[in-house]
Amino acid sequence: MNPDMTHERPVWHVGFGFVAASFLFAALVLALKFSISPAAIDADRAVERSRDLAQVRVAEAQALDKAAWIDPQHGLVRLPIDVAMQITAQRWQKPAQARADLIAREEKAAAPAPAAPAKSNVFE
Repeated sequence: MNPDMTHERPVWHVGFGFVAASFLFAALVLALKFSISPAAIDADRAVERSRDLAQVRVAEAQALDKAAWIDPQHGLVRLPIDVAMQITAQRWQKPAQARADLIAREEKAAAPAPAAPAKSNVFE
């Protein structure tokens, strides 16, 4: 056996290097954090954002509280939730009729598309 192989080398310098590198990294992160700050939102932009938010909230309230046509050709209407619930409760007073209406609407919605018209010209 080689007497040099039995001698264990101390490894404290590896731990010390790791701790030193960690502190150096933390110092660099803190230095960058305090030296670079994002620009604050100026007053004009804040006013614009609050005005836009108010407009969005008014539009949302109107959409939730007022009835309106979505697609008049297809008979699609937007209703407030409480009105829709009242209509549903009223229609389901007669369950057999309500179920028949529901099945008829489902069959109409799931109907196959009409066939394409025959080509009048071979070049089409």
